[in-house]
Formats: sequence, structure tokens, C-alpha cells
Amino acid sequence: MNLRSLFSVFSSDLAIDLGTANTLVYAKGKGIVVNEPSIVALNKNTGEVEAVGKEAKEMLGRTPGNIVAIRPMKDGVIADFKVTERMLNYFIQKAHGRKMLVHPRIIIGVPSEITQVEKRAVIDSAYHAKASEVYLVEQAMVAAIGSGLPITEPAGNMVVDIGGGTTDVAVISLSGIVYSRSVRVAGNAMDDAIVQYMKRKYNLLIGETTAEKVKMQIGSAFPLDKPLTMEIKGRNLIEGVPKTISVDDSEIREALSEGIATIMNAIRVALERTPPELSADISDRGIVLTGGGALIKNLDKRIRHETGLPVSIAEDPLASVVLGTGKMLTEFALLRRIAVE
Repeated sequence: MNLRSLFSVFSSDLAIDLGTANTLVYAKGKGIVVNEPSIVALNKNTGEVEAVGKEAKEMLGRTPGNIVAIRPMKDGVIADFKVTERMLNYFIQKAHGRKMLVHPRIIIGVPSEITQVEKRAVIDSAYHAKASEVYLVEQAMVAAIGSGLPITEPAGNMVVDIGGGTTDVAVISLSGIVYSRSVRVAGNAMDDAIVQYMKRKYNLLIGETTAEKVKMQIGSAFPLDKPLTMEIKGRNLIEGVPKTISVDDSEIREALSEGIATIMNAIRVALERTPPELSADISDRGIVLTGGGALIKNLDKRIRHETGLPVSIAEDPLASVVLGTGKMLTEFALLRRIAVE
């Protein structure tokens, strides 16, 4: 066993999907080792990190004055640099089972329309978290790879990746992006739309965690075969007391309609801007949906209905980006072709 292979056994390379809602970490040879919400709970008095990930998410909207639960990522990019760095540090240590002296090579997926300044922030965070080398790849591209699309062939693949902060729509051929567009309407904006709707229609104030549950349980983009209802608990704004209201899927569909329409529009524009040969490929192969938003009920039906194209949902939509990024850890030739400058 030569030194090289000995080194590769101890290789600590990581692929990270640094998402607005969730961060996933893939370790070379191990698979997905971290899958937690991108949330950090800080103690304001001491500046200490109280909790990260799942534990911190349980604290969202439930903290006393001296603890704040922060989402350091907004719209797919870093909004709070220091907190992101601490979060990354925590997840990297967790991925390595707390072995301190690791300097991993790290590949991170970023949204397609990210600015130079935003790229720099992601790279710096990773270096501060002790990475030895950092590569960035576009989320739509790695989502396509993670969904098993044959992106290296000279044929058009269309992927719609609906995350927490951004929806990325891309047409990919010959391992390159022919067209890509990122809109900042995705999961979090939909949760927010539900909060606003409940406030407007019922004078009921609900938290973002509740709104997310509502979206996941009864949210839909197209009429359902059988109606769904759900009890929603919140605070009545007029009387100021806790209250429970029963809501059905058509109301939540109405709440989500604007956000879904924005995503539909981004898909339509992408189809209009696609060169004709690739359009022909897409009409055969269809559109692949990935990201957490792909799980919204009947979204595939809605897109099929409006575009007339076949639509499929990736096998594990929440993990597509990190799985695709993980493949880059072993396929360096492809990584060089698709890494963002």
C-alpha cells in the first residue's frame, strides 16, 4: 500500500450544500453525514453558540430575550458572515466526528446568479473553517448530476431546483450551462406567503415553523384529487388570545399561487430562451424537479399542464445538490469543467 492510497483512505474531503433552509454535508466514501437546518442559536450576553441545526430550529420563535435563533443564509447567499462561519465550522467538525486537525478540500454549491462579493464570502467562510482548498459549483448543475441526468452528453437537460431561498432553472448540455436563471422565490417565500394569508384572512398570526408545516402537509400547486384540511394554531390578532382554525388545501393553494406563478414564469422564460435543438431534446426528456420545493403536491402536474412537457421529480429531491456535489469529489476532470471561477 503506497503513501498515496494510504492518504486517500484518510482523505477528509467534503461536499457541502450550503442552503438557506438546510445544510447537507457529504463526506467522501461515507455519503451524507450531516443534514440539518441552517440555523444557529446565539446567546446575546456571552456571544456563545447555544445550538446549531435541528436543536436551533426547535428554538425558532420560542427563545427568551438573551437567545436569538439566526438563519445566517438569506436567498441562497450569506447574510451573516460570522454566524455562517461558525455554522460551517460546526458542521465540518460534526462530519469528521470532531477530529480536530482536518484540512479538507471542500466543494460548495451556490446559486447561479450569485455576485463576486457573495462568492468571495462563501469561499472565505470555508477557508476560515479550515479548508485546504475550496471549489464552488452551480447548484443547478450539481442538482442535475445528483438527479442522475446525463449532463455530459450533447443533449438538453432542464432542471428546476426549488430550494429554501432560491429557485434555479437551468438548461444543461455537454457539461455546461446553456441558460440559467435564479429567482429569489422558493420555500421560505412560500412560508411567508402563508403567514401573510392567515393574517389577512383570519387575523391569525402564526410562526414560520407552523407555516412550513402547513405548506408541507396541505400545500399544493394544482387542485388535489381529494381535499385536505388542517388545524392551524396561532394567536388571534384582535383578541390577542391563542386560537385554532381549520383550513383546507384550496386556501393554502391561493396563498401560494403568487410564488408558484413566479416559478412557472421562470420556467417559461427558460424554455423561450433555449436554442431549438435543445428544445427538441427537452420536449422528449422533459423537466426534472429537485430541491425541497419539488415536494409541493401536484407541482409536477401544474408544470405539465402549463407547458405540455413531461415532468419528473428527482429520486431524493432534498439531497440532489449534495449528492451531485459529492460526485465531484471523485470526478476531478468534471469538477474542473464546471467549477465557478
